[in-house]
Amino acid sequence: MAHSADATRRHHREEAHAIHARDVHFDFGDVPMHYIPGEVFATHVINVMHLVLPEGERAMAQALAEALPYIDDQRLREEVQGFVGQETMHAGSHAGARDHLQAIGLDVDSMVKTFAWFVDRILGDHGLTGRAKEEWLKERLALFAGMEHYTAVIGEWLLENDKFEDLGMDPTMLDLIRWHGAEEVEHRSVVYDAYMYVDGGYVRKARTAVAASAALLATFLVSSAYLYAKDPAPRKGPFWPVQLARATARGIVPNFGLFLSEIPRYLRPGFHPSQLGPMDRALRYLAHSPAARAAEQ
Repeated sequence: MAHSADATRRHHREEAHAIHARDVHFDFGDVPMHYIPGEVFATHVINVMHLVLPEGERAMAQALAEALPYIDDQRLREEVQGFVGQETMHAGSHAGARDHLQAIGLDVDSMVKTFAWFVDRILGDHGLTGRAKEEWLKERLALFAGMEHYTAVIGEWLLENDKFEDLGMDPTMLDLIRWHGAEEVEHRSVVYDAYMYVDGGYVRKARTAVAASAALLATFLVSSAYLYAKDPAPRKGPFWPVQLARATARGIVPNFGLFLSEIPRYLRPGFHPSQLGPMDRALRYLAHSPAARAAEQ
């Protein structure tokens, strides 16, 4: 596989730190179904982040593991291995929230299982061999690199947004999504660097960026609308598009327009995820997250 080792090493020097899985502990026992008080649909948008997206991250980790034999750069190999470990930890932590919400009456299992089946059928390795396997791996890495751009942008938004405290969001769920968002910021360059190393073609990058944007936008809208429909509360407020518009205007959910507005930045010649902004805030949060402190006790 073709790669640009010099560019990869340069970006490693610009944003070099060890990526590793962290031991965290979340206690969901007292989390209410609508953990953002008075914001039913906004709660379900956040649910998509920690219930649905981890299934895509599982497929992403699988693709990166498949890419390891093609990566000779030792620093990048270490980052890929750290990324895979983090995503494994994400899966376990989010499973606790999923089980809790299911237990208190929100049917999330059927949706997550359907999404997992879809991801496996579309983004699995399909048992390919030889040249076809390599080409499909490049395609998946490019697609996942585009998706990771959006999750990193949303991760920054989660860390900077102070609306949740103002609304009285449940502290355990707030910690969960901010911890996840901080790790998305921390490992924002890994999949991109892996793709650029094993392929790096601009046409593939552009094509898959548009596909990633459309897929994530559809996932957020369809999944949050499904959860809203399954919500057993007798009064859920206005129809969900109205709630979405209001929550977006008030900064309670990300503006879904970012799935279009971020495409030019991602496709700008010379772009690298390290240009998204400093990650100091993310690393500080990861060092002081209540879940990380709970695991130390």
